[in-house]
Amino acid sequence: MEESPRDLVRNGVKEKLARNELVLSMTVRLVRSIEIVSIAQSAGFDSFYVDLEHSSFSLDATAQLCVAGLSLGVTPFVRVPSLAPDCIARVLDGGALGVIAPHVQGADEAARVVRAAKYPPYGARSFTAALPHLKFRSFPSAEAGAAIDAATMVVIMIESAAALDAVEAIAAVDGVDMLFIGTNDLCAELGIPGQLDHPMIRQAYAACMRACESHGKHLGIGGLNANPALAAEFVELGARYVSTGTDLSFLSTGAASKARQMRERFSPRSFN
Repeated sequence: MEESPRDLVRNGVKEKLARNELVLSMTVRLVRSIEIVSIAQSAGFDSFYVDLEHSSFSLDATAQLCVAGLSLGVTPFVRVPSLAPDCIARVLDGGALGVIAPHVQGADEAARVVRAAKYPPYGARSFTAALPHLKFRSFPSAEAGAAIDAATMVVIMIESAAALDAVEAIAAVDGVDMLFIGTNDLCAELGIPGQLDHPMIRQAYAACMRACESHGKHLGIGGLNANPALAAEFVELGARYVSTGTDLSFLSTGAASKARQMRERFSPRSFN
């Protein structure tokens, strides 16, 4: 039987979240070659996102990573550096199955992100044929567009006091799939930098969870890799998407741990 666009484009993260399963993601902001995607798969990650907000990655490198993710079944997202429609459309055309929008302050901005990420009639994304999501095969535009829209996730970051105040309205925006709390930036915005377990942060998480439950959206958390116990607490609260850390932090932490281990094992007294 001939494959349809919906057979070809699948978003494993979206499917796991729909089953209320935990999704583990890693952030890519250092390694530009596609080997990092294979490492993510071997390590057991469900997803990764390329962080264009905090890296100097090119669009070409980002697209190659996303296409590798599609091929290996590790769902590729991109955190965009701006909310400009052309920026959102190009990372999605390059192979991303989700766009993570930072610094959204209210429902109007969230709605503009949805409009940039979705095809008409739900949005204004321009259609182009033979996308990597469809293995570069051509299908009728209506059929292909509907399949890609269904698989594409719109993720809105909550990382400011203004966004927190508007969280109910943001969660109510049709087409938003997940709210993603940027804990470090939110701490700084609230005047408690670095205080991840501050009562204000717990209150923020509770407010975001209530908004997600009220409007049928998912909750994601990030910035808690240094405090896994706190991350576990928020997963118990209802978060199901966990951003676990960056390739840079994994490499530097692992390297430092190994160097320390070797120095302790081969101390100077062992040379006597």
